[in-house]
Formats: sequence, C-alpha cells, structure tokens
Amino acid sequence: MATIHSLPRLWLLSDERNDDLLEARLAELPAPAGFVYRHYHLPPARRFARFQQLARMARRHGHLVILSDSTLTAREWGADGVYGAPLSIYPTRADMIVIAAAHDMREIAQANRLDADAVMLSPVFATRSHPGGAALGPSRFRALAAHARMPVIALGGMDAMLARKLGWRNWAAIDGLS
Repeated sequence: MATIHSLPRLWLLSDERNDDLLEARLAELPAPAGFVYRHYHLPPARRFARFQQLARMARRHGHLVILSDSTLTAREWGADGVYGAPLSIYPTRADMIVIAAAHDMREIAQANRLDADAVMLSPVFATRSHPGGAALGPSRFRALAAHARMPVIALGGMDAMLARKLGWRNWAAIDGLS
C-alpha cells in the first residue's frame, strides 16, 4: 500500500474515449504511476470485468489502482483506494488511499476535513471532457491548491508540456496520456 509520501506523481484516468488505448498506456507509463478507473459508461457487470482486467495489468507494471466509486465498492473490488467528490467517498478507512476530486474552495475544504491523501484539482486548462466549460487557469489553480493540506494533483487539459509550463510535478490526464 502506498503512503502519502509515495503516491505517484503521474496519473492516468480511464474514460470511454481512451478505453481502446488503456492497455498500451499502462504498459508505457513509468512506474509507479496511478491509474484511476472510472468507466461510468459500462453496465455494472461489464464495468467490474473491465476493472479486473485493467487492474491486473496496472499492477503488473507497478501502478497504483484507484476506483472511482464508493469506498465499499473499492474495497470489494480490491482497489488500492477510492476517488471522487469528498462527500461521496466519506466515510473512508485506514486501509484505503483516498483521492478527493475538487473544483473549488468548498471541495478543497471538504477534502481537508476528510483528511484525503491527495486531491485532484480541475480543470486547470480547457478539456475535451467538458467542452466550453470554464477552466481554472494557472493562477486560480495555484490559489486553490495553496489551501489544500495534502498533495494536489493537477487535472484538466494536462499533458507533459503543460505540466512543465505550469511547474507542477503531480498531474493527471485522460486525453493527455492517451
């Protein structure tokens, strides 16, 4: 089990758009990376089967496996941790890594109260996931991140070039790693 000091700096999130590329990307990512399995588009039985397949591969390559679902489901499925809006993943546990999702100050405060191990703050930049949606931008991202009491993972329109430009070591992507 990873600790907050050993959480990966690079994270790949699954999505309907990148499903066909996930095996290749999990094999190519430098270990250790984090893999957040979402796949909300699949019916429950297929979602679980795909999770098992990708989790085995991710672990074979030394990656951490986080499930975007309830803490109970993450535990039942054998995930290393749980990802989601702070209130949706509470209460949690000693045996689960908790990665909170945040988009504003209220959710950063909730993640702090939850004592999450890390928070994914988004969207930093424009993203295909939410076309036309407002992005935080570098200044607002940094201002919000300054209030987090845990590591902050930049998400939303991120790729290696933008992570360097932002000057942020912890980052996650869907399309930017697909």
